[in-house]
Amino acid sequence: MAAKELIELNNRKREELTEENEKYYSDILLYLRLQLTLSEQQTEEILMEILEHLLEGQEEGKSATMIFGADPKAYADELVEQLPPEDKRSVAGFISLITLNLFGIYLAIRGAGLLITSFFKEVENDVFIGSAAIMAVILLLTILAELKMFFSIIKRSLFQEKDSAGKMALIGGLSGGAISVPFFLALFFLPDLGPSFSFNWWSSLIAGLVMIILYKMISRNRF
Repeated sequence: MAAKELIELNNRKREELTEENEKYYSDILLYLRLQLTLSEQQTEEILMEILEHLLEGQEEGKSATMIFGADPKAYADELVEQLPPEDKRSVAGFISLITLNLFGIYLAIRGAGLLITSFFKEVENDVFIGSAAIMAVILLLTILAELKMFFSIIKRSLFQEKDSAGKMALIGGLSGGAISVPFFLALFFLPDLGPSFSFNWWSSLIAGLVMIILYKMISRNRF
């Protein structure tokens, strides 16, 4: 069974769990799925095996703690060590798709922003290639850093009480703001570099929407 089918089956079967068992299992599920370097297929297969084992135990009156132990993180870490790595091409493809989508969103927002601003004042449509290239690199690095931080925060917040998860959310917000500082500094203070070309609001908006549509089409076929 393909990973996508396993995910859909998992979503249906998970509804049969009790609230306590669902919390225990969902933490493990998120923890494993956030390990982007692991084989998605093998991860979904092991998650399905765990779920079926848990459902069988639940019918016998057993809890997830009784079946898998009182330390779900330690159990999840053992699973991580056993699972094979994802193919490098799959990881690169995933990162490329995320990048395509995020740049599409950026261009679409830029286009919409220029359109709205044009109603109140004259806007500058010229894009300087050198500055744009530097901004693109900074934006990409910022996005990757924030994604890595975001996944790390989620993984650390799992297997904890709600109060600890709230603290993690606060730390995540502050960390995300700090990571974004270089991008905003470059946005306001980076000088115009290299040759320029006109890139008006509708060109930016259309380019962004095309990227977003491509992302959705590829994702639908890929995942």
